[in-house]
Amino acid sequence: MSTYTQILYHIVFSTKNREATLRHEEKKRLFAYVHNMLTNKKCHLYRINGVEDHIHILSHVHPSLSVSSLVKDIKLASSDFISREGIFPKFKGWQYGYGAFSESIKAKEGLMNYIKNQEEHHKKVTFLEEYQALLEKHEIQFDPKYML
Repeated sequence: MSTYTQILYHIVFSTKNREATLRHEEKKRLFAYVHNMLTNKKCHLYRINGVEDHIHILSHVHPSLSVSSLVKDIKLASSDFISREGIFPKFKGWQYGYGAFSESIKAKEGLMNYIKNQEEHHKKVTFLEEYQALLEKHEIQFDPKYML
């Protein structure tokens, strides 16, 4: 018997101190790098996008991977890529921690559109407001003092 899975995650993490260091004109290079990395790990990227201070990744995660090790690898490798390529001169790294939310495949299209429209979304909502809403939607208890 073969193994079949549909393990869909919405992963969110920010730049160190949520500093606006991800310049619009170079984000596509970063996103292409992460896409290639996920493909090499047998994950399927559905959508990646973000704004100056954070990114969103919607991806199938291969069952041989833990989400924590995948996010760690993405952060380490992308930090190295950013440094090596010099694409975001003020980038100091990624914030400690991340959000990873398991999602239903039925929510995939809506999530893809949500991630696609990040620039428009963040004209009205800050990252912290968005992140708190995601935590609440997924019924994750959090201490607001750690959101600063």
